[in-house]
Amino acid sequence: MNRIYSPAIFLLFLLLSCKKETPPVPKPLEIQIVKVLQQDVNLESEFTGETFGQSDIQINPRVDGVIESLNFKEGSFVTKGQLLYTIDPLPFQNKVSEAEGKLAEMQARLSKTKSDYEMMEPLAKMNAVSQRELIAARSAYNASQAGIKAASANLKNSKIELSYCNIVAPISGLIGISKVRVGDYVRPGAVSVLNTVSDLGDIRVRFTMSEQEYLRIFREISKKDSNLKKAGKSISIQLSDGSDYPQKGQISFADRQIDPTTGAVTFEAAFSNPDKLIRPGQYVKIHVVTDVRKDVIVIPQRAVIEVQGIYQVYVLGNDNKVQMQIVKPGPAVKNGYIIEEGLKAGDKIAMGGTSLLKNGSIITPKIAQWELGESETTATK
Repeated sequence: MNRIYSPAIFLLFLLLSCKKETPPVPKPLEIQIVKVLQQDVNLESEFTGETFGQSDIQINPRVDGVIESLNFKEGSFVTKGQLLYTIDPLPFQNKVSEAEGKLAEMQARLSKTKSDYEMMEPLAKMNAVSQRELIAARSAYNASQAGIKAASANLKNSKIELSYCNIVAPISGLIGISKVRVGDYVRPGAVSVLNTVSDLGDIRVRFTMSEQEYLRIFREISKKDSNLKKAGKSISIQLSDGSDYPQKGQISFADRQIDPTTGAVTFEAAFSNPDKLIRPGQYVKIHVVTDVRKDVIVIPQRAVIEVQGIYQVYVLGNDNKVQMQIVKPGPAVKNGYIIEEGLKAGDKIAMGGTSLLKNGSIITPKIAQWELGESETTATK
């Protein structure tokens, strides 16, 4: 009996072992879903600007001579009136001494001519001396008085020149690297700059704007119901390392003319600088609100798929099924797009980020919160 049934049992085992197992049904993709936002959006234009101190005062010598000493630490803060440089004062002290001697001489001459004139007056009345002699005495006296004024002015000027040998800080602020050393010969002139002191309490940022942009903004602000009047007052800057400067600024003025060589107008903005972080000569990015859009549709840039100039998003429908929807994007703002056509407020869209997502795919939605300007979404429970 064992010999009869053994082949049949073997055949049955073989058939069972060759039967294919049914593969498991794949789980739907878990995709982040965000709700389309409808809100007011400020559009910013970016410009490149250069920073200046509230005051940047160049220090120039007002007399010529040899630098005798430097009385400050380069790159440090100095106070108004602090001694910075001294120029060899000996030549100017000699001038003061000469002027003092000349003034003493003129004072002695004045005393003599005054005495002569006062003596001549009664004699002229008695005809003891001629009128010619009286007039000569009066002229000598008047000349002595004029000589006193000239000698006094010369002495005053000599003392002023001597005082210029001590060069002091014109303002309180940060002083730079000295362009001269002890022993260098300096002389007055616009090109003879010893150093620069900058007041960093506030900073100024200068930037240029094209004539076309300027005209558009000017016309918009001039409208009676313009939304740009208030929004355009506050501006921000971004530093060279990509960080945002915490202080907001305001435009101080615009230049009186448009530069005919560049077709641009120069603006200057003022920013508070409490930590003295900003120094003169830095290049920063200026962000100026140049347009305000009211109640527009905004979605994350990550949710938009661009193929040959056609922009699409996946919209979540019934039964967790996504459908591809063509949209018309407007300006990009921060990490989002303004959508002009194709979506409405309350629509839910997929964040994308995977090539496995197809039109008609059934997904497991993972609802997330997204705000304009935020780098990441936040999942909600």
